[in-house]
Amino acid sequence: MCAAILEEYCGSVFWNASYLNREDPDLPVCFEQTVLVWIPLGFLWLCAPRHLASLYSRKQVTKKHLSKLYICKQLVGSLLFLTAIAALAVTLGQDYGPSAEPPSTVKNAGVYYVNPILYAVTWILLLLCQEGVRRREGAVDSATLFVFWLFLVLCDVFPFQTLLREALRLGEISDVPRFCLFYISFGLELIALILSAVADIAPEDKELFKKNPEAGAAFLSRITFNWLNSMMFKGNRQPLVQEDLWELQEEDSTATINDRFQFFMKSELAAARVRLEKKLKKKQDSKAKGATFQNPMTNGLANGVSQDVLMMEEKGKKDDGNKDDEKKEKDKEKEEVDHPSSWLISTIYKSFKGLLLESAFFKLLQDLLAFASPQLLKLMISFTQDKSRYIWEGYLYAVLLLLVAILQSLFLQQYFQRCFVLGMKVRTAIIAAVYKKALVVSNDTRKESTVGETVNLMSADAQRFNDVTNFIHLLWSCPMQILLSIVFLWIELGPSVLAGLAVMVLMGPINGLIANKARKIQIKSMKFKDKRLKIMNEILNGMKILKLYAWEPSFQKQVEDIREKELKVMKKFAYLSSISVFVFNTAPALVSLATFAVFVGVSPSNILTAEKAFTSISLFNLLRFPLAMLPMLIAAIVQMTVSKKRLEKFLGGEDLKTDVVLHDPSFNTAVSVRDGSFAWERQSEPLLKNVSLDIKPGRLVAVVGAVGSGKSSLMSALLGEMYTTKGFINIQGSLAFVPQQAWIQNATLKDNVLFGSQHDKTRFQEVIKACALDPDLELLPGRELTEIGEKGINLSGGQKQRVSLARAAYSQADIYLLDDPLSAVDSHVGKHLFHQVIGPNGLLKDKTRILVTHGVSFLPYVDEIVVLVDGVVSEVGSYKSLRASKGAFSEFLDTYAKEQRNRTTSEPGGFQETVDVELIPETEDLQPDSPLEDTVSLTLKRENSIRRSKRIGSVRLRRQSSIKDKSNKGQRLIEKETMETGQVKFSVFLQYLRAMGWGYTVIVFLVYLLQNIAFIGQNLWLSDWTNDAVDYYNMTYPSWKRDTRVGVFGVLGVAQGFFVFFSTLLLAKASISASRILHSRLLNNILRVPMVFYDTTPIGRVVNRFAKDIFTVDEAIPQSFRSWLMCVLGVLGTLFVICLATPFFTIIIIPLALVYYFVQRFYVASSRQLRRLDSVSCSPIYSHFSETVSGLSVIRAYGHQERFLSHNTKTIDENLKSVYLWIVSNRWLAIRLEFLGNLVVFFSALLAVLSRDTLESGLVGLSISYSLNVTQTLNWLVRMTSELETNIVAVERVSEYTELENEAKWVTDTRPPEKWPEAGRVQFDNYKVRYRPGLDLVLHGITCDINSMEKIGIVGRTGAGKSSLTNCLFRIIEAAEGRILIDGVDVSTIGLHDLRNSLTIIPQDPVLFSGTLRMNLDPFDKFSDEAIWKVLELSHLKNYVAGLQEGLQHEVAEGGENLSVGQRQLLCLARALLRKSRILILDEATAAVDLETDDLIQTTIRQEFSHCTVLTIAHRLQSIMDSSRVMVLDAGKIVEFDSPSNLLEKRGNFYAMVKDAGITQEDVTSL
Repeated sequence: MCAAILEEYCGSVFWNASYLNREDPDLPVCFEQTVLVWIPLGFLWLCAPRHLASLYSRKQVTKKHLSKLYICKQLVGSLLFLTAIAALAVTLGQDYGPSAEPPSTVKNAGVYYVNPILYAVTWILLLLCQEGVRRREGAVDSATLFVFWLFLVLCDVFPFQTLLREALRLGEISDVPRFCLFYISFGLELIALILSAVADIAPEDKELFKKNPEAGAAFLSRITFNWLNSMMFKGNRQPLVQEDLWELQEEDSTATINDRFQFFMKSELAAARVRLEKKLKKKQDSKAKGATFQNPMTNGLANGVSQDVLMMEEKGKKDDGNKDDEKKEKDKEKEEVDHPSSWLISTIYKSFKGLLLESAFFKLLQDLLAFASPQLLKLMISFTQDKSRYIWEGYLYAVLLLLVAILQSLFLQQYFQRCFVLGMKVRTAIIAAVYKKALVVSNDTRKESTVGETVNLMSADAQRFNDVTNFIHLLWSCPMQILLSIVFLWIELGPSVLAGLAVMVLMGPINGLIANKARKIQIKSMKFKDKRLKIMNEILNGMKILKLYAWEPSFQKQVEDIREKELKVMKKFAYLSSISVFVFNTAPALVSLATFAVFVGVSPSNILTAEKAFTSISLFNLLRFPLAMLPMLIAAIVQMTVSKKRLEKFLGGEDLKTDVVLHDPSFNTAVSVRDGSFAWERQSEPLLKNVSLDIKPGRLVAVVGAVGSGKSSLMSALLGEMYTTKGFINIQGSLAFVPQQAWIQNATLKDNVLFGSQHDKTRFQEVIKACALDPDLELLPGRELTEIGEKGINLSGGQKQRVSLARAAYSQADIYLLDDPLSAVDSHVGKHLFHQVIGPNGLLKDKTRILVTHGVSFLPYVDEIVVLVDGVVSEVGSYKSLRASKGAFSEFLDTYAKEQRNRTTSEPGGFQETVDVELIPETEDLQPDSPLEDTVSLTLKRENSIRRSKRIGSVRLRRQSSIKDKSNKGQRLIEKETMETGQVKFSVFLQYLRAMGWGYTVIVFLVYLLQNIAFIGQNLWLSDWTNDAVDYYNMTYPSWKRDTRVGVFGVLGVAQGFFVFFSTLLLAKASISASRILHSRLLNNILRVPMVFYDTTPIGRVVNRFAKDIFTVDEAIPQSFRSWLMCVLGVLGTLFVICLATPFFTIIIIPLALVYYFVQRFYVASSRQLRRLDSVSCSPIYSHFSETVSGLSVIRAYGHQERFLSHNTKTIDENLKSVYLWIVSNRWLAIRLEFLGNLVVFFSALLAVLSRDTLESGLVGLSISYSLNVTQTLNWLVRMTSELETNIVAVERVSEYTELENEAKWVTDTRPPEKWPEAGRVQFDNYKVRYRPGLDLVLHGITCDINSMEKIGIVGRTGAGKSSLTNCLFRIIEAAEGRILIDGVDVSTIGLHDLRNSLTIIPQDPVLFSGTLRMNLDPFDKFSDEAIWKVLELSHLKNYVAGLQEGLQHEVAEGGENLSVGQRQLLCLARALLRKSRILILDEATAAVDLETDDLIQTTIRQEFSHCTVLTIAHRLQSIMDSSRVMVLDAGKIVEFDSPSNLLEKRGNFYAMVKDAGITQEDVTSL
């Protein structure tokens, strides 16, 4: 019916099969005039509205320039319009025109009128569309228009050849005008196609597109990722660096992603909160109901009340027994309902649904196309079997195979690109959200998760989401693929498919079981990993202590034990995974075996033909992927749900209440607290009770009290960091805050002081000078631009505190909260800071200042003193009134302020004068080994110190001269992490193989080879089997033959599985032994590296070696090594089979291999570097985060959250640049390799067509079905090679740290006598030392003799070499010249442990390790419990420890967090008492130890160590006034060395110091 109408419309035949059924087929003219015209035009008409919309959009676009390209496009369009008009004119002319011939009765058919009109309208539409594209914001070309031109040209190819063949056949052109018009328009269409493939870039956008070529890439370049070429070339020429990377597109930047995510998160979270409240309400209601049901007697309200009372009384009786259970229940409930849940997934979906749907669309297309190949293969095989078919069919199938493959590749890469970008965006959104949340999180939520856990949310949990979103579509795609495969298989083989399917379904649960087991094992292994890393972290943080106490072996053993357990678990895991690999690899063989066996066994008429066998096999291959992926995806989703819970808990947690602190301007005070009680947690008891304070603007208020009386808590309350249980706080004006532990950023010193404010030069100088930072700047290599390491590693404690104070002073706030900023600095620097910055005449004299202090000497100068006792304000008043009232404050003073009082009475102007101090020791830096010393004391010179200038002149000159030398040696302290570039050396691979063991390696390789041979053998056998169908055509198939065929096929299949199983097992064993060797080498070496290494290397970097790199060695390398081996052998096998079938193929292999090699090298060079850039740019995200978390109170106090947020955004963007490019580079590679693979398919099909007369159909099937698989394998091979290269870098990094230079041997052949040192006599003999080769000497030839049992005090300003002296005794640094003798033994000849075990030190900052108290005192379990209790008694800790539940087994938290500083100090004393060595070095603690603890320590040492030689490095001169002799050091030389009384008479350096410390003659005599 339809055909008849069309034939009338065309005036010729529409369709006739005979056209195709001949040697030279063609399409009927009518078909070409109708269908082939309508397809492209219809496409354009459908797409036009989108382009026209931009013509009528309200937004008035600034008219973009008219480019030459645009004009050309419009010109071509206009010309095409003219050709259409001309065609219409020709028709009209022929029908109605005046012509010489008599008018013919036969008019032209309707098509000759309709087509030109159609074309004319279409060309006008096209011109409008092109204008629409020009007006579209940021458009450089149009995909739809390009596709339209492509369709048009392809459809016009048919009439093109029809007309030509017609003309050649007739020898003349029948219809000249139409013939000419067609070829003219065809030429124009070709030109238009070429033009539409070029990007039209406006000159003003050129710069923009240089920074981001993707935005300016044309359609073709976008789908083939050609725009990345320039980056790939660059990466091949030289290793890429961060500066080479392109800018991100607007929609990929963190800010955009985060804004979108936060927008949806707000509403989703609010909805979830409402749900949660309803749920809680319901629960409470049901509980209430439950209560009434239990109690039937309750009637009426009045009874209800009394009933409750009764219940409560009863409960009180039972309570004790039930307490624990109830607590458990409560916790459980809290776990369940505490936070709003199930909002995260919907937020993610809403934020990124565009990308999700796009990628789903591409995935769908690709999946459907995947099933076209087996059908084409079937047609191809039947074509080679039937020799009577025309040859053009074969070519058609070959071309179709290529086309389908190319389309499939394009869709697949677009799908992957979108999915990976989606993953990246989800990860970014989560990281940004976690960071944002961390800035506002309340203390409750903060307490629940440590910094490490929160960083984990960012790294691990965000990564899990990333991984799942990459493959989320497989959730619907896998089942769909499975269904389609089964349908097609059913068509081929009928119901016998069910046998194969049954095998597959059975494999599922087995895999599920294995995965479940594996997950449990994985969790165990993670536990051990965490434990090991925790210990490692502590070891590295407390390295100095371990070295001083010679405790390394104990800790090494701890780590090794955990590592052994971890390896055991890993071994289990490896065995499991080898079983699953076995299952996975035998599955296809077993499935095809079951199916084929059932198929031929069911009825003798079922003969396995080549088309059936190979079509089924390629369908089975399609099935493998979804069946393997589904369980993996489900496992990943299960892991993701854990992460989801954790993230929802954190992100849905409470924010810090911003309204705790009011800002009401009606108050006339700066700070008011009215009857406030404050607690750290919602439920807990308040720490500060009923506090009332009024502080007037501009006053200086001191807060004093014993340790733990709540001084710091008061500060936190004022900052709004605590829960207000009652009362309120009102603050007027901005705040600045100096915390007790200075918080220093990893930035330049200048940035630390400016802290985001504008740089004002004079103000900056003023602040630096006031905070006594000038002399320090002199010494820093880059002055104020010196970079400060993480946690302020290259500053001393005093310097950190002063930078922290400078930050506050610079900020120009109204109210200053100073939490004991003077504790970490020395007395005279403290005075300087007080006088210049805080005090009545300081920089901040007009501001309101609240100062927490332990220093009694400053109290007379403050306006008001607040005394805290156990969280209650006991007295408030001025110094004088409090002294007079004889209350708590007065007692506090009387005990500890004798010397201060003496001074203040004897020198009325004392304060004014004592600031002008020259040579008084400042706090020894906490990092004594840092060569950048702190020289405040040198330069606090004032005009009135001229009277001493004669004595100091020389010093001043020397200082200036030494600075000149230093400036050129001022290297950066933290050496930049070396990032390996270029190819990974082959020796690294060898190193790994050597660690695995050569025997293992060779056997593994051989077994894999055998497996591959079995695989190929099985397929060749199958191809031989299918040829039986031809041999036994129309004959009965003998059953013995059938049985042998099935039998051999099965045996070969199972053999493969066993070979794989065996080799995987071996590989697992080998790789675990490699892991063990590499880790123990690393650990062994890291503990033996000299201390200098730790001063120049951030801890994080070393931890990273133990965490990430060892993880890679443990898990990633064996995996990628196995995959790589399988891939290589797979590819070789495939090529071998194709060459076997069509030997001509060998000629094609060579050029393909070359192209492949080049693409691969190009890719690997760039990809590896991008991966490295990714990991290098990732660490700043985490370090900035942990820095932020540790400085939260400071950031909040200054109100700088926004600035940190934007900094975080920048940091993530830097990381995204490399991640995004890495994703694209994978696609770039994949698309190129897939084209190569598609060519392999094409050529193997083409060659099969060419040599079809000589080929058996079985081999054709084999070679093509193999080649269909090769695309994937090639792709994998490159990915695996590059992954293996990337991962093997870990071995390189680990071995880099195993080759570091070690310190001297721990134990040598020369061992000192058993009881050495018995006398404890120490002699220095012309001893010189420097920190690192190339730096100046720190000690310049020290010679002295210290007798047995002498008590020596060592004093000197900072940088005089006091700490260096002790470091030398322990050989933390080795001598440059000279020697030290202890009891006549030269210490450099004996082993380090022999030396260090016989000395004892009480270090400056007490370091504790997590573990039991006992382990902290006696890690080697040498002493009995009695001995330990005895020393605890001596160190005044016995009562405390006895009061603990677990006693000596009490767990100490990381870094001793759960003990106060004073208790930690006493524990260190206990350690020293336990060791009982004859020589004690005391590095006096300057940290915030209150005077009581200090007193305890001093008395204990005087009693218990009376028979020992004691060297004390003093910061407070009072403590050494009773020593036998005092050594005064200056600039690494001994200036004075005599008894204190003699030195005072001499009136030299020591005398000046004593005078400045305010110690009077009677003090000395009384001592």
